[in-house]
Amino acid sequence: MPRIIDLFAGLGGIRLGFQQAMDELGLETECVFSSEIKPYAIQAYHGYYGEEEIFGDITCVNTDQDIPDFDYLLAGFPCQPFSSAGNRNGFADTRGTLFFEIERILQDKINANHPARGFLLENVEGLINHDNGNTLNTIITHLEQLGYHVSYNLLDSKNFGLPQSRKRVYIVGSLDEEINLEGFEERKAVLGDILQQGLPTVDTEFTRRLFENYTPQEVIGKSIKDKRGGNNNIHSWDINLKGKTSQLERKLLDALLKERRKKHWAEKIGIKWMDGMPLTENQIRTFFDVPELHELLEHLTEMGYLVYEYPKEQMKAENGTVKRVPDVSKERGYNIVAGKLSFEFSKILDPKDIAPTLVAMDVAKLGIVDIDGIRRLTIRECLRLCGYPDEYSLDMIAETDAFDLLGNTVCIPVIKDIAIRMGRSYLNNEGER
Repeated sequence: MPRIIDLFAGLGGIRLGFQQAMDELGLETECVFSSEIKPYAIQAYHGYYGEEEIFGDITCVNTDQDIPDFDYLLAGFPCQPFSSAGNRNGFADTRGTLFFEIERILQDKINANHPARGFLLENVEGLINHDNGNTLNTIITHLEQLGYHVSYNLLDSKNFGLPQSRKRVYIVGSLDEEINLEGFEERKAVLGDILQQGLPTVDTEFTRRLFENYTPQEVIGKSIKDKRGGNNNIHSWDINLKGKTSQLERKLLDALLKERRKKHWAEKIGIKWMDGMPLTENQIRTFFDVPELHELLEHLTEMGYLVYEYPKEQMKAENGTVKRVPDVSKERGYNIVAGKLSFEFSKILDPKDIAPTLVAMDVAKLGIVDIDGIRRLTIRECLRLCGYPDEYSLDMIAETDAFDLLGNTVCIPVIKDIAIRMGRSYLNNEGER
C-alpha cells in the first residue's frame, strides 16, 4: 500500500490523480500527512477528503514528530516566483525557497533511515527557462544528490483529454529507477464536451454595447482587449464603450495600436523596446497625417481611449526585480489604454476549440455564449477543465476564492498518467523493499 504525503495541497489534485492511478493498478493508497496554508483551500480539501487534521505552514513542520514515514511525496510547490504572471524572482522570492522544504523533508527521512521511494512535483512552464535554466538545474541537482533518479518534462493538458491548454513542468523522482515522462497516449477533447447549457447570462452596459454591434455568434472566439489588432480582436472603440467614436478616430486607433509596437520607435525614443510605446503627435503624423490629427488625439484622450504619458524605461531594483518607470526626460506621447483585464470579458470561448490556461487573475473574465447571451465560465466547468469529478464541490467557499484555487490547481489526467508509471515501478520493485 503506497503511503503518500500531500504538500502545498491546494484542492488536492495531485493526490486525487495519484489515487486514481493506484486504484487502476489495484493498489490502495493511504495519505498520512497533508499541508496547506490557505484557509479556503483547507475548507475545499476537507470538504472532499473529509480530513480534520491538515497542517498549515510547512516551514514549521518537524519531520520526525509531524510526518509519518511515507513512500511518495506529492507537491505542487508555489509557482508565482517562476510564473510569467508574476515578477519571476525565483529563489529570490521567499515562496521560491519553499522548494527547499521539500528537500528538507526528503533528507530528514533519509537521515532517519526511512527514505521515501519517490516524489511527484509540479510547477509552471516558466520554471524551465527561469534564470537561464539555472533554477531548474538547481532543483534537479539537489534532488539527485539525495540519491533519486530524477526525470522531468513539460506536458500540456490538452494532450491528455482535457479541453484546456495548460503547460506544466512535472518532476518525478524514484530510488528504484528513472521514470520515463515521454510518449504518453494522446487524447483530445473540445470545450463543448464539458459545458453546461441554458444558464443565466449577463445583462450589463458592456454586453448591451457589445450586442449593439455584434451578434452572439459573431463574438465566439474573439478576444476583447485593446492590446492587439487583427480580425480576432474586438476593441473598446469598436463598441463605443468609452464614448462614441467616428470612423476616422477608429482608423487612427487601429493604426496606432499596431505602430506603437514597432521596434524602430524604441531607438528613436531612446528607450529599450516594450510592447506598446507612446508616440508623439509628430511621430504619429508619419503614418497618419490628417489635418485634424491634434483634435482627434485630444478627443480620444478625453474619452479615455488614449493616455498622454512619458515613455517608460526598464529599471532594475535592488532586489533584482525589473520594472518599467516613466522617463520624464523624454517627450510625452499618446498611447493606447491597454490594460489586459480592462473589460468585463477578455475572451469569448469557442465550444469547438479548447480553453486557454486558466489563470487565477482572469479566469472570471472568460465568457461563453449560452443561447443568445454571454455568461462566465461556471466553477463546475472550471473543475471539469482540470479533470475534477462532478462530486468535487466548491460550494462551501466564495466564488473569488474558488477561481483563485482553480487558477493554480493541477490537471488530474496528467497526474494520473504519470502516477500510473510510478505505480508500475512500485509494483515491479515491491519485493526488493
